[in-house]
Amino acid sequence: MKSIAAILALAALAGCSTTPRYDTTYTAQGQSSRARFLVLHYTVANTPASIKILTQQQVSSHYLLTDEATPKIYRLVDENRSAWHAGNSSWKNYTQLNNSSIGIEIVNAGWKDTPQGRVYAPFPQAQVDALVPLVKDIIQRHGIAPENVLGHSDIAPLRKQDPGPQFPWQRLAQEGLVLWPDATRVAAVRPAFDALLPDVGWFQRKLAMHGFGIVQSGVYDEATRTTLAAFQMKYRPLDIAGNPDAETASLLEVLTTPAGTPPPPMPVIPAQPVLPSAPAPTAEPLPGALENIPPTAPVPAPVPAVPPVNTP
Repeated sequence: MKSIAAILALAALAGCSTTPRYDTTYTAQGQSSRARFLVLHYTVANTPASIKILTQQQVSSHYLLTDEATPKIYRLVDENRSAWHAGNSSWKNYTQLNNSSIGIEIVNAGWKDTPQGRVYAPFPQAQVDALVPLVKDIIQRHGIAPENVLGHSDIAPLRKQDPGPQFPWQRLAQEGLVLWPDATRVAAVRPAFDALLPDVGWFQRKLAMHGFGIVQSGVYDEATRTTLAAFQMKYRPLDIAGNPDAETASLLEVLTTPAGTPPPPMPVIPAQPVLPSAPAPTAEPLPGALENIPPTAPVPAPVPAVPPVNTP
């Protein structure tokens, strides 16, 4: 009798439960993935340390790719949830990209300073071969555009340098996974920038058009240098000094203008005024020059007039 009463009580509680019940008969057409960006990082730690950091600290990523001979891909956060990998970040009109991105951490030692300068660790080929299909799978499932496959240094250039200049962005571009400037167009626009380099305001404006969050002050300051270096790490890794040069201008021009845009006209450089030439200086005789003057013919002394002789 008591057992029957208990069953009835449980049934009553179940009836009073506040857990909603969902009917999934219909599906709306107007929807999209919350993931608009894919952000790539390096861990600056080995695999055990990376696992510990990403699972036990206040930082995480959706995936961790190891650097073993046969790399492993750990899924640490469900893609439907936000991982804490981007931090204070921005790209185009989006900020705080944790909520709109998927993050991949790649086991890599990062960089170290040596007497020969800063040296970045390479990415093993097997690791890259494992990364490409992972990126391809994610962007296909979420419809992420190539221009939104980014490095941490793209979305936070003043704080981060990963995945660094050794990262094989061009390999991903060859797979159609990353936005990449057309080499023919770059060569076509280069002469105009070789003839006359744009001012700093032009570079800041183009960096902002590309996606960077940069203050357009018209001043070549440390923030501009660092942002230019972040751009160069991706598209011109052999020189990442952050200097505004003709090659960087050419890459920015192509990446921020539609295909088919004619090259910029050659700048008209005003001719320099021609100053009147100064008269040629009179040569001063050198010491001892008199000794070099050729002797002139002696002039005969005048003959005194002979008084007329009176003849007797």
